[in-house]
Amino acid sequence: MDTEITSEAIHAKLKEFFGYDAFKGDQERIIAHLVRGNNAFVLMPTGGGKSLCYQLPALLMPGTAIVLSPLIALMKNQVDAIRGFVSGNEGIAHFLNSSLNRAQIQAVREDLLKGVTKLLYVAPESLTKEENIALLKEIPISFYAVDEAHCISEWGHDFRPEYRRIKAITDEIGKAPIIALTATATPKVQSDILKNLGMPDAKVFRSSFNRPNLYYEVRDKVEPEKDIIRFIRQNPGKSGIIYCLSRKKVEEMAQLLSINGIKALPYHAGLDAKTRAENQDKFLMEEIDVIVATIAFGMGIDKPDVRFVIHYDIPKSIEGYYQETGRAGRDGKEGLCITYYSYKDIQKLEKFMQGKPISEQEIGKQLLNETVAYAESSQCRRILLLDYFGEDYPSDNCGCCDNCLHPKPRFDGQKEIAKAIMLVDSLPEHFKLEHLASILAGESNALIKSYKHDKLPLFGKGSDHGKKFWCMVIHQAIILHLLDKEIETYGLIWATDKGHDFLKNPYPVMLAEDRVFSEGTDDEDDDDNAAATGAAARGGGGGDEVLLSMLKDLRKDMAKRLKLQPWVIFGDPSLDDMSIMYPMTVDELKNCQGVGEGKARKYGKEFMALIRKYVEENEITRPEDFVVKSIASKSQNKIFIIQCIDRRMDLEDIASARNLDMEELMTEIENIVEFGTKLNLNYYIEENIDEEDVEEIYEYFKEEAQSDSLEDALKDLGADYDEMDIRLVRVKFLSEVAN
Repeated sequence: MDTEITSEAIHAKLKEFFGYDAFKGDQERIIAHLVRGNNAFVLMPTGGGKSLCYQLPALLMPGTAIVLSPLIALMKNQVDAIRGFVSGNEGIAHFLNSSLNRAQIQAVREDLLKGVTKLLYVAPESLTKEENIALLKEIPISFYAVDEAHCISEWGHDFRPEYRRIKAITDEIGKAPIIALTATATPKVQSDILKNLGMPDAKVFRSSFNRPNLYYEVRDKVEPEKDIIRFIRQNPGKSGIIYCLSRKKVEEMAQLLSINGIKALPYHAGLDAKTRAENQDKFLMEEIDVIVATIAFGMGIDKPDVRFVIHYDIPKSIEGYYQETGRAGRDGKEGLCITYYSYKDIQKLEKFMQGKPISEQEIGKQLLNETVAYAESSQCRRILLLDYFGEDYPSDNCGCCDNCLHPKPRFDGQKEIAKAIMLVDSLPEHFKLEHLASILAGESNALIKSYKHDKLPLFGKGSDHGKKFWCMVIHQAIILHLLDKEIETYGLIWATDKGHDFLKNPYPVMLAEDRVFSEGTDDEDDDDNAAATGAAARGGGGGDEVLLSMLKDLRKDMAKRLKLQPWVIFGDPSLDDMSIMYPMTVDELKNCQGVGEGKARKYGKEFMALIRKYVEENEITRPEDFVVKSIASKSQNKIFIIQCIDRRMDLEDIASARNLDMEELMTEIENIVEFGTKLNLNYYIEENIDEEDVEEIYEYFKEEAQSDSLEDALKDLGADYDEMDIRLVRVKFLSEVAN
């Protein structure tokens, strides 16, 4: 390897090719190490300048650098960038992957054999092809760069089996130095990468994982669409990425943003390559402000001024979350990272794992548990993130996350942590965090009984708190290095020397209880129904208190006149929204929480008149940005159900025709009615429920019920009534009276 490449030469090429006067962080040390022919492992957060660490050496060293990269879009983007730096030499960088035709492959081959190509980007799948191996054997290789190296590890958030064959194939082509690079790798993943690439002696260059300019926040996933539109309108003209887990949600969200006047486009694997490339380019060229994408978007995309990254769905792992949020603020300026969380999303992700090999399920569940702990924790989010990557944060308040800016009350948890350590030490074997938390909370289950852990002296010694509280305590003890986790055995807990010292000499440890989130709404519902069903879960507040009081007085008077319970007219969340949004038309009113077309037209006239008068008299400027246009429902199920009920079909037949069970069908029916559509189920109710029962349940909702809550109805009416009967009569009441 050429040892004549001096520091002066490196700096000269940095200025000549890239236009920079100085390197960032460890870049210069990494490049100097590589050009001397040594292996390197680079851990550098997104925006730290990883690409330069192999691009510059490739331009300096004799031969061609082979860059292994997982995404075609990433390769094209980086090849275009290199060609832009080195004008007049198109052949200096190429990519070799399945997107090329025969003529293009021939052009790449000719440039490689002529020695004009300094950087060749190859997908690992393409590297395994015999014809490509034969071609690369014919040219001198300067070094191999393995980008996104976390793909090697099963414990990485984006494991790809073909990455594990890289070492064997590079040995076959011809030995050369290896530089592995990643923005996200836990200590376990780092170890896997070094071992798999056969370079235990590689020098590790580890930058801090801290991104001080990023603000982290986790929001309750209630009416997320409305919240996202409000957020984007409050940040006009700023570039942002919204991540969704499903292609369907990506399409829906992009459409919803567009009809609300936000320049947005979708990006996912289901789009054809041309559309994907066009949408990506429009985002990079700032023709649009927002790209709505699955996780495939953003790897290696060099856009420094992404000002916000929103996760509509929580990612499957902290590594994925860190990498995706890392695409914000790469220029060191503002980067807002907002994530929506509900436990229902976690349950969906768990369901997706079913059918996979047990070991894969175990890894997936542990990664997911870490995500839950992060989302629900009240501790500084920077501390949690950096701890996950094996780094300590020097302060207990970063001043730039939701938990630090709005801290929950703290308490001294030394006794609780001591109990957790004592329990771990008292067991002859190691167990997972949730199992230990169940023992302390006194919550028995089949596993606890099988180990006879319900007979332990410490079983139930913390029963004044629930399992979730004890999960938080154990998680905090891990962050403080009093307990630790065995990664290889899927997260079994053990006590550290520091933990044993704590038992001998305890000291105050300030803890805060985890945050509480609602269950969230089901993505299978259309956006309108999601908003309707989520409305009740969100507390009000933040509105015009004077107007709110007037609206409540009007509701009370109307309830007396119509001889109805006040909630039947409009619930409290609806009035809260009216006091914030000042709706003056039916279209505006039906965008308030829990108000559909039916309610808006039936009860809204007097409320809109009151609001209009109040706005005029007080010269109020209405917040137009709170009024969100909605997409017409696309749910074929709902249209089918409404049509079948109009034709008086038996519910069992409707369920069978749509391959639903009765529980699923009733949920669909309730969603339809709660959003304001009337359904006449009298024909079915008369056939299947005793007339006296119908009258008594109906009377309950009309005279006694304080809200339309099904849970309250089941509790208040008691075991004398069948749950399905209550649900059917509730639908009848909502259709005839509330709607």
